[in-house]
Amino acid sequence: MTVAAGIGYALIALGPSLSLFVSLISKKPFLILILLSSTLLWLISLIVLSGVWRAFLPLNPNSWWLYGVLLFTAVAFQEGLRLLFWKLYKRLEDVLDAFADRVSKPRLYATDKMQIALAIIALAFVTIHTFSMVIAFNGYAESNKVDQLFVPIVHLVAAMVTLVNFTSGGCVIGIPLVYIVAILTLLHCGKMVWRKLTEDRSRQATI
Repeated sequence: MTVAAGIGYALIALGPSLSLFVSLISKKPFLILILLSSTLLWLISLIVLSGVWRAFLPLNPNSWWLYGVLLFTAVAFQEGLRLLFWKLYKRLEDVLDAFADRVSKPRLYATDKMQIALAIIALAFVTIHTFSMVIAFNGYAESNKVDQLFVPIVHLVAAMVTLVNFTSGGCVIGIPLVYIVAILTLLHCGKMVWRKLTEDRSRQATI
């Protein structure tokens, strides 16, 4: 039963991501490289942040503002790394495109209630970060300030919302709030993708 429950929790948290990987990413080696490198960068950010904050541990459970500062610094650092990753990605893409032109290859285009709650929260954050990356990359590519600001703001809001979980029964409030943020991220990403598709169709119609 424990194994089955563990598998269930893992599928709740990672099921959509696994579906995206199997259906889209696994078919393209370059996307696998991007996935692995972004995962490594994310882990490095967590290691660096944990090393910095270790000097201030343990935090006083009654001082919520300390956790707020911790989350703010974590979000700021990770969003800075996201921008750095975008710049590195563009450089790599330019190099690969130049190589593709030379060799005439296609270019690159675009256990219990707590465990269940953690799995559900993880699903929300995976969703937020997955589609935030799409929004951020588009914002950086088009120099769209709205998209560039939307991602760190959503990231920070979602992180701060988790502070509600410190209260008794806080998950009842915290989980819906995190999912509201996830839904807003999905809607914004969907709107952005629809706009891009409409622009592409209009451009093709004029050719």
